[in-house]
Amino acid sequence: MSTAAQVRPPLPPFTFESATEKVRLAEDGWNSRNPERVALAYTPDSQWRNRAEFVNGREQIVEFLTRKWRKELDYRLIKELWAYSDTRIAVRYAYEWRDDSGNWFRSYGNENWEFDEHGLMFQRYACINDMPIKESERKFHWPLGRRPDDHPGLSDLGL
Repeated sequence: MSTAAQVRPPLPPFTFESATEKVRLAEDGWNSRNPERVALAYTPDSQWRNRAEFVNGREQIVEFLTRKWRKELDYRLIKELWAYSDTRIAVRYAYEWRDDSGNWFRSYGNENWEFDEHGLMFQRYACINDMPIKESERKFHWPLGRRPDDHPGLSDLGL
């Protein structure tokens, strides 16, 4: 793939507006639950730490996300910008999902991201905690896919 085909705007150095856009684009990608699509936002040699799992490169990202979304059914995610610098973005997020027995969870986390000059993420560090919830406690009710623009974010929901 040519370098031009691998450019993922917005590009560093980030401003508040471009970092906020980058976070929403990441949220949209993950809400697609399409591992191949999501993996394209990362460098071919990207390094992740996700909970206690270490993932290296796009092939492992696809494998990881495929496993994740087989387990985490009806997945809906909201990300929110926490902080940013020229090449780094920190986010907090929450997502809701259920297991194959119908048990619901809300997972809370923080991620630290670092980007190359083409806007591809080359480092991702994620810390996540899962909390069992009742189905009646769910707050993310949009149809599967992209969160509607008028749906409240994390701060609006008190999360």
